[in-house]
Parts: sequence; C-alpha cells; structure tokens
Amino acid sequence: MACRLYEHACARGPRGYYGRDLAAGPSRTRDVPPESDDPGLPIKFGPCSNGEYVPAPLTAVEREAIRRAHRDCEDNAKRVGVTRATFLRSVCGAATTLLAIQGCAGEAARRALGGAWDVPSEAALDEQAARAVLAGNEFVFDVQGHFLEYDLMRRSGPAPFFGSVFPQVNCGADDPRACFSREVLLEDFFLRSDTSMVTISALPIAPKGSPLSEAIMDDARHTAELVTGWKPVLLHAQVLPNYGRLQENLDLMEENARQYPIAAWKVFTHFPDAFGDPGNAWRLDDADPRLPKVGHAFIEQARRLGIKIICAHKGFGAGSPYASPDDVPRAAKAFPDVSFIVYHSGFERVGRREGPYTPATANVGINRLITAMKRAGTGPNENVYAELGSTWWTIMRDPDQAAHVLGKLLKHVGEDNVLWGTDCIFYGSPQDQIQAFRAFRISSEYQERFGYPALTPLRKAKILGLNGARVYGVEPKKRRYHFSRRDLEELRKSLPFKHETYGPRNRREVERLRAHHRGWPG
Repeated sequence: MACRLYEHACARGPRGYYGRDLAAGPSRTRDVPPESDDPGLPIKFGPCSNGEYVPAPLTAVEREAIRRAHRDCEDNAKRVGVTRATFLRSVCGAATTLLAIQGCAGEAARRALGGAWDVPSEAALDEQAARAVLAGNEFVFDVQGHFLEYDLMRRSGPAPFFGSVFPQVNCGADDPRACFSREVLLEDFFLRSDTSMVTISALPIAPKGSPLSEAIMDDARHTAELVTGWKPVLLHAQVLPNYGRLQENLDLMEENARQYPIAAWKVFTHFPDAFGDPGNAWRLDDADPRLPKVGHAFIEQARRLGIKIICAHKGFGAGSPYASPDDVPRAAKAFPDVSFIVYHSGFERVGRREGPYTPATANVGINRLITAMKRAGTGPNENVYAELGSTWWTIMRDPDQAAHVLGKLLKHVGEDNVLWGTDCIFYGSPQDQIQAFRAFRISSEYQERFGYPALTPLRKAKILGLNGARVYGVEPKKRRYHFSRRDLEELRKSLPFKHETYGPRNRREVERLRAHHRGWPG
C-alpha cells in the first residue's frame, strides 16, 4: 500500500493520514479535519505567485471556467456515484476541470487555438480514459522545489507572519510557520504528486538566518532519504558574489562544496537591485563596466570545485533589467564545459503575452533568451538550458500562450535542454502542473506556421525528467517504492487535503512577504 512511503505516518490507514511529524516537537503536527469541506478544483487557478511577481486577477474566461468546472464536477460525481470531495480528488476530476478550461478558452478565442489538452469527453466519467492522458510512469524530476524552515523556538517578531493570511496556515500546526516546512515539501512532492526526484533550490536571502540555508536543505535531504529509502533530493547552494566581498563568497562556495553534496549553484544577478538597492547587480558575462566584475570569477570557482552547473534566475525580474537572460549565452560561450540553466526561461508576468518570436518582440520575455543565443552563436541543445518553474504555472490555463512558450523553447533552446521545474511548494502540490503538461499538445497549425516541434510522448518524457537527469548526472529511475502510482492515485482520493496554493495571491500579500524577508522576492 502507498502508506509505506511514510512508514509510521499511516498507522490509522489511508483516511487517517495527516502527514508524519518528521521534526521533533508538537508544533509541526499537521492534523486537519477529515473531509470537512470542499477540497477545491484539482487543476488550481490561483491567483497565486511565488512572491517574485504580483499575480494578475483571474480573467473573465478563468472565472467562467471555474464556474463550469465546479458545476460539471458536481454533476459528474453524482453520475459515477461518489461524493463530490472524492470526485474532486480523482483523475476524472482533473479531466473535468481541463475540459472546462478548454471549452471556455475556445469560446473566448472564437478561432482555432495553438494548443489544447488531449482530454476526451469520456475522461470526465471514465477513470481509464482519464488515466490514459493524465497519468503516467515517466521519471519526473523537478529541478526547482522550495520550502521555508523557520526556527519555531524563536518568536516571529512583532509583525504578523507573512503567511498568516494564506489558506495554508490552516494546515493544523500550532505555529503557522510550520505550514511551509520540509514536511510539507515531502508530502506535496512525493505523496500528493508523481514527482520522482526534486532539487531543493536556493532563494535570494542573505545567508544569516535564512529559512532555506544549505544546512536546512541538507537536513531535508536526510529526512527524504529516511522516509523514502533512497536519494530523491538534490541540493543547490546559493551564491551572491556581489553581496559582500567577492573572496568571502568564493570561499563560502568552497566551504559549502566540502560540507554538503551540492549539485549546482543558484544565482540571482538582479539581487538586491530589484529589492531596494538600485544598481547593486552583476552579470555572468561581466559585460557591463558599471557593475562589479564578479561573474567570471564565480564561474571559474565553480569549475575549480568541479560543480559545473549554474542555475541563474532569469525573468520575473520585479522591474530590474539585470534579470534579463541576455548575459547567459555569452557566458556559456566563454565556458563551454559549464551547463547554464535559465530558471523561469526569462519569462515575465507583466507586459505583453508570449507570442511568436518576431523582430518586434525580440527583446521581451522569453524572446530575450532566444535573441541572446542567436547573437552569441549558441544553438539548440548546447550548454544553455531553459527551466519552467512558475512559467508553466502561469501559462498552463492559457493554451495559446502555452503553445508559444513551449514551442519556442523546443525550437530554439532544444528538446534536450528544456527542464521541468514547478517552483512548488508556493503553488501547492505540483500534481496539477504535471497532469496539465502530460495532456497538452501544440496544434498542427502552429507546428507548420511557426516551426514548433510536436509535443510527442518522448519529448514530454525528456522535459519531465530525462533532460534534468542527464544534466545533473543522475540515473533516471522511477520511485523505488513497493507500490505503484496507481496505488497513490487511490490513496489521494481519501486523503484529507485541499487543492490549494500557498504563495501570495495579490499585491498586498507579495509586499508583505518581501517585507518579512527584507526584500526577498519569493
């Protein structure tokens, strides 16, 4: 039975699972009332962000899709003879929701869309039909996961905890700060989703007192190995080469590499420029004489330490020009033995929607990365990679925009160089992102018109995990548990969780989060 994932957590059986208390102390207990209310739609809408952008309000199309999905889930639950809550936790509930989104998007566009979900109408009622398009046995490697581990023995200060207004604080813990902890990450990724492996990725917070320091990430790795019986978690180490003295930061890289099994380095070239310290930024290619020349020194240190994967936050820049990916391809050309992963793919939430690559749009959004690659002479499937965290979440309910984003990345960055990432736990369990991606396709019209590759099963498998496994040098093995994903699907129907997001939902909450961490975006 799937309960073996958390050996002692399910002593009361599937309906009694509330999450194992993996850290000492009663303050992390996650008991919630069983099925006391509506779990919510299985494909989440938000609004929500990871804190790096202000989420847009729901559109009229999205609101109508929500209305139809609720109505159809209610009707379909009656037709198959289960409770509404059980249906919403089923794969048919996810299929019903995607069908509602597709119907509303098509009606609003009044034309053929560039993308669609291959969900047949019978999947709304037939579990086998739903599983055929929304389930799978792929190796799913999420290269961008987060959590926040606070010292619960210390008071949070006079100001209210930033997450105190989020639904997630109702997780049942005595202290709401525990609702964003490593236990939540492990549950959301390995129990509530089909994720096989996850890389815990660093956040742009000054190291002292960070709720996601290398030590905390390593503790989570140990915990994951304890409860799963294998090694499903990798670690990033944060590097802020422009924040303080360069040599001290380079020495810290060496110390972290010696003390922890660091898989890659995470950098934020726009930090802290975007968060109250204008002009304090840097570039990987050291091309701007106004900025400190720390990029090449950082890369050379990464090479010396033998950890030659650099993950650069690009996009979601809070207005900073230094979040542009235009420095990555030049750095990649200068260091061909280093892998450069562009986190978020250079996507921006504000401004125009993503469309085709044209001369007029060459310097906006993801097109900035494509333009920089062209200028540097970097071709597809070389040493520049694109990651989808928060980007896919933002576009996955917009089939036209999703087709352009995925099509451009496959065409210009390469089908071997697009990596799966979700930026969860901010968006709750990543299962809905996985399901929506499995079922998505790029239309034949867009393939012919823009030269986008088709989203074949092999290409999807590459993006979901095989590409990341190759870059990080891990064997793409599926979960080594004594149960199947089908067992997990059955268990999820009875777990007392809600389909909720955890991140900020509006401008006020984004600002509150940033203030809580003195400018940290998310």
